[in-house]
Amino acid sequence: MTAAAAAVAALPMTFSMTGTAVAEAPVKGAELTAHPLYDKGALPTVKCKERQVRARDLASARAYVTGIVGCLDATWEQHLTAAGLPFRKVRVKHYGHIPKKYCGMEIGSDESMAYYCDRTDTIAFQIGKDWAANPYDLWLADMTAGMYGYHVQNVIGIRAATDKEPYRNKTHWREVMRRESLQTACLATAWLKSVWPLDRRTRRDWDDLLALVQGDRRGEPRYFGTTGTIKRWMRRGYAAADPGACNTWAAPSSQVS
Repeated sequence: MTAAAAAVAALPMTFSMTGTAVAEAPVKGAELTAHPLYDKGALPTVKCKERQVRARDLASARAYVTGIVGCLDATWEQHLTAAGLPFRKVRVKHYGHIPKKYCGMEIGSDESMAYYCDRTDTIAFQIGKDWAANPYDLWLADMTAGMYGYHVQNVIGIRAATDKEPYRNKTHWREVMRRESLQTACLATAWLKSVWPLDRRTRRDWDDLLALVQGDRRGEPRYFGTTGTIKRWMRRGYAAADPGACNTWAAPSSQVS
């Protein structure tokens, strides 16, 4: 889940250490738990055509991602404006190597990466040979839709609301990070269902996508959720095609582990 690291790196870690420390605590801010994003219903049906990606062809992989972003813009513009919420198209920037201090974040050393910069509404893509090696699964589409989920959260104020949360300790802060990341995973598959079936795609493609999911590894900081938890939120989004199914902020801590 390398792409999700963008949100974790960009959010300031400020904690209130007064009182008794808690292990984990639900989010209580209504700007998160009762956001109007969850009230509009299912995403609109938008026709999306995938561009052909040739194996090990970085240029075609970049063109594919840019095309998916166009589909995402069309879907989310309709949905957010109909709900009376703000909308801005996302910017896309392709890099051979993302600058080390891009958007004030610590950039990883993976061959392929994607980061969202909330300062400029930009998704930075570094597509290497590993992401371009197998263009026949939905990984690139789902990853792109997940990055777009961070953009949606930023534009409609969810991201700003997370800054206002009174984090009690690092454990609580990481739980909020998981809620944010799990919501992007759910929003991505809600969008995927809204444009399904894509040309030539079958249920097997969906099953293959789920098989690729990897969550936080044992012993590492828990920023994104376990593999099982991520899959559950992805299934929720796909089943409903509705952002209302993706309200991780109102879920109990046990559902965002």
